[in-house]
Amino acid sequence: MLMTPGPTAVPEPVREAMSRELINPDVDPRFREIYDRLTDRLAAVYGVDPDVPAAAGGRDIVALGGEGILGLEAAIASLVEPGTEVLCLSNGLYGEGFADFVESSGGEATVVAADRDEPLPLDALDDALAADDADFDLVTMVHCETPTGALNDVDAALDRVEAADPELLTVVDAVSSLGAVPVPTDRIDVCLGASQKCFSAPPGLATAAVSERAWAAMEARDPHSLYANFLPFRDVSDGFPYTHLTTEVVALDAALGLLLDEGIDAVRERHASAAVRCRERGAELGLETVPGPERSSPTVTAFEVPGRAEALQERLREEHDVILATGLGEGAEDILRVGHMGHNARVDRVEETMDALAAVL
Repeated sequence: MLMTPGPTAVPEPVREAMSRELINPDVDPRFREIYDRLTDRLAAVYGVDPDVPAAAGGRDIVALGGEGILGLEAAIASLVEPGTEVLCLSNGLYGEGFADFVESSGGEATVVAADRDEPLPLDALDDALAADDADFDLVTMVHCETPTGALNDVDAALDRVEAADPELLTVVDAVSSLGAVPVPTDRIDVCLGASQKCFSAPPGLATAAVSERAWAAMEARDPHSLYANFLPFRDVSDGFPYTHLTTEVVALDAALGLLLDEGIDAVRERHASAAVRCRERGAELGLETVPGPERSSPTVTAFEVPGRAEALQERLREEHDVILATGLGEGAEDILRVGHMGHNARVDRVEETMDALAAVL
């Protein structure tokens, strides 16, 4: 049983959709119909009106062919050029990772960071924005830091950014929260998602909701990439910039159909119930979560198991056929992560997982 925080288990109707006859996205008009339906469904999950484009104050929805990291890199590559100053707000691996993308695009990154078990450093954010030499063009942040299971208060961070300079562009990684947790898309210039997390489709598509301000900034820059670039997707009425990933588009469309048929509120409640039960069972086993239950995401629980993560992961896989993830980076050997996310956000699956964990501790 796959209980990782992405890729998640793919339900049978999605697998069935993937097994149908392949559609050529370059010549078959049916693909355009599927892609348009996909972006409308994504708009519903993002919480924006698909009939109100970015040019009218809404958001344009795009789906690029590539794993979720493509979205993070493409957002930066599309907005950053030599001399662009970016403030990267961070309390984890992916928050810090934005700075690497900024520097690879020739920009200048300022990282305002807290430890992985701490909330976003909002006071330090205020100080950085108010500094005499502050001249930022862009602010990046992460909604759910999957390696630690922390759900960050991006609304509070956006309040600080808007108060300091309402012209600052914002990029938010909502890859591990979108679909299970409300995301303030209407306050974000580029809000990023991915197929393999809460949607329970296979890895392969990076999604985004893009504002008119972000499009304008992209158009004012000299692009240095075709693939890691959102701009070619602004208008695909004459065709896509490259052969799209047909099977992944079909799969995500089917997965979003399941999510919307269930109802977004019901899906969120299911995630919350699964998360509560996972942490209750963990507490019964004497396990603590990394950021504490009050800041843990409904999509993933990161248990502290100092020095034991890989050994426990191996025993769970070999003895109980339960697949969990260890931590990443400095937490690789000290954190064991349960992904109650997407199709796996169900109490019965959590119970089976925690029964297995209890047996190997």
